[in-house]
Amino acid sequence: MNAELAHTLDRAEHASRERSLSVAARIRIVSSLGPLTVLAGIAWALAQPYRITLLHPVGQGFWWLVSEPPLFVVIVGLVFRFVIAPGLIEDLEEVGE
Repeated sequence: MNAELAHTLDRAEHASRERSLSVAARIRIVSSLGPLTVLAGIAWALAQPYRITLLHPVGQGFWWLVSEPPLFVVIVGLVFRFVIAPGLIEDLEEVGE
């Protein structure tokens, strides 16, 4: 085998390995964004319980009780995890092949 050809093949193999590691890291990051967002919403609700008017609903209307910012953050995290992330992960896996 020609030494130049072997060097080229080794370089291509190394680049492929780096790309697959990069894709794996991206997949881990994308798959962890939803749960981290949910945890952030729960932490926000625990850090500022006065924002959750469900705990003290005196004199509050329906929409005031439903529109809780920490709950919105939790809902967005769940939607991202179960609706958006699977498609992104699938696309990243196709790129890695």
